[in-house]
Parts: sequence; C-alpha cells; structure tokens
Amino acid sequence: MQKNAPDFSLEGKVTLVTGASRGIGRACALACAAAGSDIVLGVRDVAASASLVAELEGAGRKVLPVELDIPNKAHIAQAVDAALTTFGRIDVLVNNVGVAPGNLAELVEEKDLDEILDVNIKGTFLMTQAVGRHMIKRNGGRIINISSQAGTVALRGEAIYCMSKAAINHLTRCLAAEWARYDVTVNTVSPTFIHTDGTAPFLSDADNREATLGHIPLGRIGETDDVVGAVVFLASPAASLITGANLLVDGGWSVA
Repeated sequence: MQKNAPDFSLEGKVTLVTGASRGIGRACALACAAAGSDIVLGVRDVAASASLVAELEGAGRKVLPVELDIPNKAHIAQAVDAALTTFGRIDVLVNNVGVAPGNLAELVEEKDLDEILDVNIKGTFLMTQAVGRHMIKRNGGRIINISSQAGTVALRGEAIYCMSKAAINHLTRCLAAEWARYDVTVNTVSPTFIHTDGTAPFLSDADNREATLGHIPLGRIGETDDVVGAVVFLASPAASLITGANLLVDGGWSVA
C-alpha cells in the first residue's frame, strides 16, 4: 500500500549531537529522541549531563554521553570511535557547537578571531570529516550544520561570527556536492535569535529586544522548538531529496 503521509520518523537511527548539554543542542537531542533515534551526546562534561541522559533513557532511548571538546581532533576521534563501538553506526550528525563573542570589527583581538574560526569553522569541518568518512563507507547518512542567520544577513558587531557562519553555509554546499554519490546529505539550519541561556543576557535588555523584534516580520523571538522541527525534518526520510540547502528559521529577517 502506498504511503499517504511523509515519514518523519527517526526510529532505529543513531544521532550524534555536539554541544548537547544546553540550548539548541539539548533541544535537538530531545527532539531526535522523541522521533525515535538513539542519541550520542557530545558534551564537555559527561558527569554534568546525567540528568539529560536520564531523561532520554526514561523515554526509552539508548544514550551515550561522550566527552567532546571541539576543535580538539583527538577528542573528536575518540568520540566518534566510542559511538561506533557502542552503536555500530552514526546515521545523523548535528553540528551544533559554536561560539559568538561579539565586538566591532576594528576592536576584534586576534585571540577572539582565532577562537571563533577554530571552533566554528575548523571544529565543524573536523567533526563532519570524521563522521562523514564513516557515512561514506556505509553509503548513507545525514549531516545537519546549525548555522545562523548571521551567515546570510549583516549584524553590526558580529563581523567575524557572520564570516564563520557564511563559511559553514558554503562548506555545506561543497560537501553536499562531494558526498551526494554516497547518499550522504548535508544541510544547514540557520536560526534567528532563539530564547536560550546563551541569548538571555542580550534579550533581557529591553532596547536589544525591541531592536531585534524590529527585524523579524513574524514579530517574535524564536524558541528551540522552532529550530528542532527543521532538524528532525532534515534528518528524516521525508527530506531524502534535500541536500546543500540552508533552511532559515529566522521569522523572515533575511527577506525583510
């Protein structure tokens, strides 16, 4: 019988989420688990992830927390090896780790430049490369890079962060073209400002919040649920013909 509805299930899949301890990463782990996937949690502090592990296991999922300090190549290799030893495969990679110390371009210090480029660009590439090699051997996989609207629009005081996210967007397209023959899809999800612990200090300022809302035609700050819906979709069979795409979850900021 022909299916009448798209398949958004991740049942039987294994998803590795980096930066999974809080914010968007944590929400991605929970959403992918809710869709049926077992989860590899890439975190800096394994012990501190105990409550999240318990929550995921309580939902009936197998969970492996792994220490992951991006862009440390040794940590990346160890984390991927641990995931493969435990589960035998990685079906979905969600690259969520990123840093965003803002400053006017003329005031940016070299150490800040190095940190942003190392974590956001080098880290994303090394993580993707390590998991991508496995997916190529298996002839299948889904890679989802959490980018930002900053890779598409100009944000004052965020020149280096914007540059790094634009680089991730184009890396996504390049890898999508290279790895399509292995049935490995590579896509990007680019959120606007999302309510998280990380954005709370900025958005708690009334002027910042008003200015931000002034750029968003839909008139609200995003929630993590807005982001994870896009992630689960791109990880699911329903998105099997989509690769090299940048899905903006920005309330219309980029087209206003």
